[in-house]
Amino acid sequence: MAKRSLQASPSGARLAKQQFTFKGWTQDYLAGEIGIKTRQPIWRFFAGQPIERFTFFEICTALDLEWREVASNIPAEYVDHITNSAVLQLTSLKLDDLVQMVRSQRKDKVNHQCGILQLLDINRPVDIDKIYIDVNVIEQIPSQQGGKISDLDSLAPEDIDRDLDKITARQILGTQAVEKYGNLRVLGKTGAGKSIFLKHLAMQCNAGKFAAKQVPVFTALRDFAESCKYNQQVSLLEFINQEFLESDISHPEILKKLLHEGRILFLIDGLDEICQDVELEPRVLNEVRRFCERYHKNTFVTTCRTDLQKLALKGFTDVQITPLNEVQISTGARKWFGEFSKADGTDGLRISSQFMQKLKLPENWQFQPLMANPLLLHLACSIFHCQKKFPIKAEFYKQGMDLLVWKWDEARGLDRNQSYPGYALPQKLQLWSELASFTFEKGQYFFEQRVIEEHIANSVQNLTDTNSEPEEIYQAIETVLRMVKAQHHGLLAERAKGIFSFSYSAMQQYCIARKIVSHNLQPAGQSLQELVTHLTDPRWHEIFLLTASMLHSADDLVQLMNQEINRLVAESPYLENFLAGAYQKAQNNLEESPDLGLPKTLHSCDQLSNKNHTEPNLENWSNDNCMTRLWQLQQAIANHRQDINAAQQQVLQSFYDANQLLLDCLNSSCKVTSSIREEIEANLLCYSYCRSSYSKLSLIMTPMEA
Repeated sequence: MAKRSLQASPSGARLAKQQFTFKGWTQDYLAGEIGIKTRQPIWRFFAGQPIERFTFFEICTALDLEWREVASNIPAEYVDHITNSAVLQLTSLKLDDLVQMVRSQRKDKVNHQCGILQLLDINRPVDIDKIYIDVNVIEQIPSQQGGKISDLDSLAPEDIDRDLDKITARQILGTQAVEKYGNLRVLGKTGAGKSIFLKHLAMQCNAGKFAAKQVPVFTALRDFAESCKYNQQVSLLEFINQEFLESDISHPEILKKLLHEGRILFLIDGLDEICQDVELEPRVLNEVRRFCERYHKNTFVTTCRTDLQKLALKGFTDVQITPLNEVQISTGARKWFGEFSKADGTDGLRISSQFMQKLKLPENWQFQPLMANPLLLHLACSIFHCQKKFPIKAEFYKQGMDLLVWKWDEARGLDRNQSYPGYALPQKLQLWSELASFTFEKGQYFFEQRVIEEHIANSVQNLTDTNSEPEEIYQAIETVLRMVKAQHHGLLAERAKGIFSFSYSAMQQYCIARKIVSHNLQPAGQSLQELVTHLTDPRWHEIFLLTASMLHSADDLVQLMNQEINRLVAESPYLENFLAGAYQKAQNNLEESPDLGLPKTLHSCDQLSNKNHTEPNLENWSNDNCMTRLWQLQQAIANHRQDINAAQQQVLQSFYDANQLLLDCLNSSCKVTSSIREEIEANLLCYSYCRSSYSKLSLIMTPMEA
């Protein structure tokens, strides 16, 4: 194995010292110029002692020296295969020819890095072109725009998902944004498609279809950070040159020429993924910033979950990936089923059509906003492919939340719990549940950052020692808050600067139901009793259904709901009288008498003005008598109409909705013992007339136009 170090020859050291003196630098300045923390490698270099190979290269480059003129005992890999004259010949090629040569040499490496994807829970690799969906971005980042909660509160609860995902800012293709701005920081939630976008750019560049005059270099920043753990002096230039070495491009002059001429398309993935190591983070970020500054002629595209200022890069424009629109969702489903239906021989186009049809059904409307996230779309397609239907909502929300919070990171080997070791997954889930419940109960669909901070404070105080100093608790709260911001799982969205909401109302409702179910497992838990107090509030209906489906046994819940309905009747004299009257009328219905047929027929015939029942005569009769008959019908209805005011109508509506919700729970996938189910259904059937009576009553109360 070749030595990983180089040292200056006596003549090379003298030449370097002369150049160093000419520039008027200090050793500290030179260390900063090449991005190392200590000047130890600098004095070792001038003393002719071995130092890390690429630190040697960097020092020579900073001093404007050809490293071969300085080094002693040049490693064999730098003289084998390609002679010095051959290197000069290569670097003297026309730039376009050199780019083509390097791209051709690195084609297999780029294809391996970026052309093949390993999707979650899929047992085989997938060609990126088979499933890639074009990415749209916006230039106006909501979290960077000013705004007030009052500006957003006009949205009805059921419209929050729909309206907030209708991006009003101008969208452009991600590739167009790169061409327009050059250096980009691409922001997006977990699973928004940031990494696959960079890999798509690399593949398109390598094929000459995008940035045709550049060479693509894709780097997962966490891989570079991992190298930094084991080698304090490693630089990004050395890391990239190692990539070139793996493609048999062993001479750094080739990379340097491309760099100095701005012929590299750098694709740096995962700026946020290095935030967990407080010691490593500043070092890696500084190296990235220094590298971007030094080789500014090149094109840089980075990805990041959050727009934290500490992760900003000078000269970069922020853009944000938009949620998938309906056309993109349809395209994604068609590609997904087209690719993964091959194995079982099914018709992918037909299944994707069924998927989209069922997605648009009214009962599945809460799935629709979730499908705007490519990762959740993949999950839904995978489940639909196996079950040929959409899953139970609570099960899908759980799988989706697991993906966003931890499973997606785990699949890529990321551990984001290092910042505050005591604050692991259970504490995070509890935080989301508490925040979801608190804001929902207060009707605060949008809330300020301080609300999040207050819940973090309560959560952290429960974890810290009761004897901890206030300053220690404050520092712990700050650490967790930074962690929450940096990880940005996608459960929360910053709708305007400092104003947040849950990204999806469905996930907020699931978090609330999860808290209720979790508390109900405790012996003294009063969560179900508290839940049924919201029985007549339409906002809580979906939470009832989710809770019922998540409980190991929903017996207690449906019994409490039934008791609450009975309480509504007992506390409303009007409702009690209405039900009693309706029941009495239902019992007094006359049996059908065949003898009534003849009188009814004769009466109808008497109403006809002419016995000559030809079609024209009947039409004339209808035109002449229509308004008269309509007036007679109105009078008949008025004679039987009950006077119902708005308050009474609201009582009836609440009673009807509560009964319907209880029926929906019983008809859902919840687990209820047979005896309790039969008892409740029998009780509901006694009031079944109420539903039909109320429906008829609604028609009667509706004014008829003459």
